[in-house]
Amino acid sequence: MKYLNYILILIGAVIAMYAKVDAEQNQYLLMVGIVFLMMGVYRISRLVPSRKDEEAENNDSIEN
Repeated sequence: MKYLNYILILIGAVIAMYAKVDAEQNQYLLMVGIVFLMMGVYRISRLVPSRKDEEAENNDSIEN
């Protein structure tokens, strides 16, 4: 499942770059590429813990 995020980012980047190559940009294809890219980035960012949560845990363990 972890690799799905990276695949979404890769597919989105390739689609977005392909849409920009033509002299006539295909706006819909570019939007689809950006959506895939953002879905992958969002899914990865959900897995990264918040810095505030880590600091709160560290402060609690130091006080005890």
